[in-house]
Amino acid sequence: MEWAQKTVLVTGAGGFIGSHLVERLVNLGARVRAFVRYNSRGDRGLLELVPNSVRTEIEFIMGDLRDTDAVERAVEGSDLVLHLGAIIAIPYSYIHPRDVIETNVMGTLNVLTAARAHNVARVIHTSTSEVYGTARYVPIDEHHPLQGQSPYSASKIGADKIAESFCLSFGLPVVTLRPFNTYGPRQSARAVIPTIITQAMSRDTVRLGALHPTRDLNYVSDTVEGFVKAAAAPDAIGEVINIGSGREITIGDLAAKIVGLIGRDVAIVADEARLRPEKSEVNRLVASAEKARRLLGWESTVSLHEGLQRTIAWISDHRDLYKPDVYNV
Repeated sequence: MEWAQKTVLVTGAGGFIGSHLVERLVNLGARVRAFVRYNSRGDRGLLELVPNSVRTEIEFIMGDLRDTDAVERAVEGSDLVLHLGAIIAIPYSYIHPRDVIETNVMGTLNVLTAARAHNVARVIHTSTSEVYGTARYVPIDEHHPLQGQSPYSASKIGADKIAESFCLSFGLPVVTLRPFNTYGPRQSARAVIPTIITQAMSRDTVRLGALHPTRDLNYVSDTVEGFVKAAAAPDAIGEVINIGSGREITIGDLAAKIVGLIGRDVAIVADEARLRPEKSEVNRLVASAEKARRLLGWESTVSLHEGLQRTIAWISDHRDLYKPDVYNV
């Protein structure tokens, strides 16, 4: 793809994956529009942390995915739409399910409706491995049943199905990417790896929720390449595609690995206050990435060891951005 000829809208551009994706697209030469949720501080989220040489190349659009008019104006004139915008915090979804559902479902509907009206060449819709719930079989392929084990996962299942319906009903060229657990620099302290790192750097005890669940962890640059390849792959339209490493690790073993890399004597304990509701816990996630290899020519390239080293180094250099008391909201 000749990115220099493309105007690309990225929703959720101020978020963790979104900010890395915007940076990558700018470096590829694309004209990037960054849709960032409006706030009175004029804060552009994690895009404040990208190099100034990148930031000056971005067209910023402040708004809310629930605002039909704001989304319509952002989509108009865009060749591609990479839709990452969502409320992603699972604990928050237990407390405020309506906010999560309205943003994730109705926001996606607004994006798809605008993309259809403006004849966008391709929409990349972002799903999540959480839609699978606890694995019924492994590795999890794209035919695995969907299970709404939290209001967040249910909202993403709804958004995925709306995206599917626009492709089947109206011929909208949609690709649904389903990333498994992504980590790396700039990730929120609410996510498990930054939570472990920030506690291990500053305390004698790392307190987590359940230690037995397994996760399939992907370094952020690998996840970003999945989006870049999905935007160009000729056979991807209409498909749901997992983006995962195919490797799993328990939260307890992950914490022990991080503590070992940091090199402090730190205890790791399960804290009941941090547990998900029993039937909501996703106990096992590990991806089949065969479809991504076949359709996109994509695979995970950064090892967990290398990715954790990079993440620890970045957080160590940006300690002022992390508060070790922020976990479950």
